[in-house]
Amino acid sequence: MAKCKYTGKSVMFGNKVSHSNRKTKRVQKANLKRVRVIENGTAKKVWVSTSALKSGLERV
Repeated sequence: MAKCKYTGKSVMFGNKVSHSNRKTKRVQKANLKRVRVIENGTAKKVWVSTSALKSGLERV
């Protein structure tokens, strides 16, 4: 399952609401990118949310 390594973001569940106010289940996926990160001297590919990339959290 794709989940952000730094923020913990993953899928969210909710309702899709039609014009007639009928509700059906839907899934909202987080905006994730697969990036290379160096941890303990080795390069790894991890899932990172774009908000974490924008704020610079992957560099910590």
